[in-house]
Amino acid sequence: MTDPSDRRPNIVLINCDDLGYGDLGCYGSTANRTPAIDALAGRGIRFDSFYMASPVCSPSRAAMLTGCYPPRIGFGSLDGIPVLFPGQDLGLPASEVTIADVLRAAGYRTQMIGKWHVGDQPGFLPTDHGFDHYLGLPYSNDMGRQVPMDAPADGVEPYYLPPLPLLLDDDVIEQQPDQAGLTERYVTEAVRFLRDARDDPFFLYLAHMYVHVPIYVQERFARQSTNGPYGAAVESIDWSTSVIVRELEQLGLTDDTIVIFTSDNGSRGVDGGSNAPLRGAKTTTWEGGMRVPFIVSWPGRIAPGQATGEVATAMDLLPTLAGLGGAEVPADRTIDGRDLSAVLLDGGPSPHEVFLYYWMDDLEAVRVGRWKLHLAKHGTERVELYDLDADPGERDDVLAAHPDVVAELMVHVEQARSSLGDALTGEPGSDRRPIGRAPHPVPLTTYDPDHPYYLAEYDLSDRG
Repeated sequence: MTDPSDRRPNIVLINCDDLGYGDLGCYGSTANRTPAIDALAGRGIRFDSFYMASPVCSPSRAAMLTGCYPPRIGFGSLDGIPVLFPGQDLGLPASEVTIADVLRAAGYRTQMIGKWHVGDQPGFLPTDHGFDHYLGLPYSNDMGRQVPMDAPADGVEPYYLPPLPLLLDDDVIEQQPDQAGLTERYVTEAVRFLRDARDDPFFLYLAHMYVHVPIYVQERFARQSTNGPYGAAVESIDWSTSVIVRELEQLGLTDDTIVIFTSDNGSRGVDGGSNAPLRGAKTTTWEGGMRVPFIVSWPGRIAPGQATGEVATAMDLLPTLAGLGGAEVPADRTIDGRDLSAVLLDGGPSPHEVFLYYWMDDLEAVRVGRWKLHLAKHGTERVELYDLDADPGERDDVLAAHPDVVAELMVHVEQARSSLGDALTGEPGSDRRPIGRAPHPVPLTTYDPDHPYYLAEYDLSDRG
């Protein structure tokens, strides 16, 4: 058992799927009830300028885990598409080092629960990347069998996706699981892990499937929601947060545990989701696609009731948590994240001079301080300048009034292109590492009409 006097902090990282900047009460939502998450923010610090490194899930999650911009680690264009699909031969290679890798090497017990989505082939799964155990879906919850949709333009049949697998460590333990019950199963597994690991430093990564479509929720959340299925899913996330926070209290671990809450990218902006007051949504490099909620609580170390506008990114988690946990950051490669400890503990300034907005391998925008310069949108040149301090909704293009600012930001653009590359200009990038490739990829599941599926197909056709 670790002596409490020199115990390193436990870490609980809660990552949502497609939850928007404006979906929580502490970020201004009046549509969704989130008392547990709001209380978490009240006990710690809320970031108002926190960014994921991509507006879609696979590159966003790979960047968070490794501390690197997606193009740095080969997660820009995934053979021409923005996210990974079941049975694809691509994934996070063993050569990349994750948060879980560095913490486990420092003596932490590690557990991952929920959505992974950085590769489903052998060598790419959570247990290959520093997690002792895993329970969850290896990719998005819409990547299973659903009711027929219009066939894609290329003529592929609507049932082109195999049954949705639920994994325990590396094994498929269920196919087409009841999605309405998954969050409760995840929370049960999280509680089991917290109780089992209570005497050692631990890292729990809980990656919700909510609020990605299709949205299936327990009836109790559906009944009480005032924002339809979306609001019910948000309130389910809030409930799960309350369970974890209470369990930490019951175990006497509250003061010893850093709890982090965030989302992998912005909301789709439809069906009840909100990125207000920001412009844009998931898949875009407007603020609404990449600026997301970020809350950190650590009683006794992080002063309560704080809000900061300092720029921070999901890539910062690896160096920050490594530093706080007594782990080593890889010194043999470029890490784009920066240590946020001074911001968290002392109210210090952002360690970032510049933040880059990539869509796949296209550099679409850059932020330096209050200024954000747009360069393109999904392959089309679009040069605009916004003052994010005065205009976070990116409504007033001030490009013509500030040629000096544009010139200053273009210096950073050229530096980024040189290092990370830019498909729009043909720059290859001098400091990029290859993505992993499986030699003989196969889907984790194959449809079998004789299999006793709980749900042979999901009755919602939503895909996102």
